[in-house]
Amino acid sequence: MKNRSAPAISKVSLADKFAQFCEHWSPKIVARYNDNEVRLAKAEGDFQWHSHTDSDELFLIVSGTLTMEFRDHTQTLSAGEMIVVPRGVEHRPRALDGEVQMLIIDPKDTANTGNHATATAAVEL
Repeated sequence: MKNRSAPAISKVSLADKFAQFCEHWSPKIVARYNDNEVRLAKAEGDFQWHSHTDSDELFLIVSGTLTMEFRDHTQTLSAGEMIVVPRGVEHRPRALDGEVQMLIIDPKDTANTGNHATATAAVEL
C-alpha cells in the first residue's frame, strides 16, 4: 500500500481574511470542503432579488446586521445568527445599517446572483 501524503491542514482566521479585502457583495473563497465553498463577503446597501434553483444557501453573520427580504416576509440577522435560504426561494440580502461581514456556504461555482451572467464570481483569497 502506498503512503499518500496528507493535504496541508491549517486554520483560517476570519478577521485576517476580512482585513484583506474591502469590496462589497464580492465573495471570497477561504476554504473548500466536499463540493462546497466557504465564502466571506462584506455587504453594504442592497443586493438584487434572486434565487438559486439547484441549492440551498447558508448565511452566517459575523458582524453587523443583515436584513433578508423574502417576497412574503423579512428576517433580521445579527452577529452570531444564521439563516438557510432553501433552493428556489427568491430573496434579497440588504445591509441597511452599515457594513456587514458574513460567511456564506454554497456548492462550488454557484453564482451569487443565481445567474452566472449577472454574478460576481467568487475568487480565492
